Amino acid sequence: MARILSGQRAVEEGARILREGGVLIYPTDTVYGLGCDPFRREAVERVFRIKGERAKPVPILVDGPERLRGLAEVNEAAEELMKRFWPGPLTLVLRNIGFPPRVTCGGPTVGVRIPKNPIALSLISKCGGFLVGTSANRSGRPPCLTAEEALERLGDEVDLIIDGGRAALAVGSTVVDLSSGEPRLLRPGPVDWEAIRAAIRSRGSTDKMDKPA
Repeated sequence: MARILSGQRAVEEGARILREGGVLIYPTDTVYGLGCDPFRREAVERVFRIKGERAKPVPILVDGPERLRGLAEVNEAAEELMKRFWPGPLTLVLRNIGFPPRVTCGGPTVGVRIPKNPIALSLISKCGGFLVGTSANRSGRPPCLTAEEALERLGDEVDLIIDGGRAALAVGSTVVDLSSGEPRLLRPGPVDWEAIRAAIRSRGSTDKMDKPA
């Protein structure tokens, strides 16, 4: 059974576990995340096993937009949304350039964001700047909103749980696909679609923007 730790000790221990190829659960601004180093294949495979049936890529959390250089295609619309809404609950789906194919399930795109949570940001920075950011739950089940929920549901399958209190937003991030040149809303969330449209238009980007089907 995993331990629950809090405070700076938890961040230091969590970073060590991640650097050694482990898997942990940690707080973000949206829900609790299930994370590992995205460049460690065995750790990523373990995350997929914990999640269960899953045929979609895992998102990646970073501690700064500069981390994406050479790894994802950042277009003008992405630059504007990063400036306006990061750190925050907005995931941008971009063309993948250098992230491992396992985290993208072999697809051409990758979802990325910077969370607005000091614990998550410190953890990401201390383990190299990248962290798998899929929600802490089995596929098809509600995400964990507290460390206690994570312990009850997934405590036998991870190496550590970092307690950051109840997740502030308690809902997944807004997801916008920018990979094809025509921004599309894939999942509604805390960041309003109309605000996203306005930000993109202010940059002089395309007016053709689609909501989810």
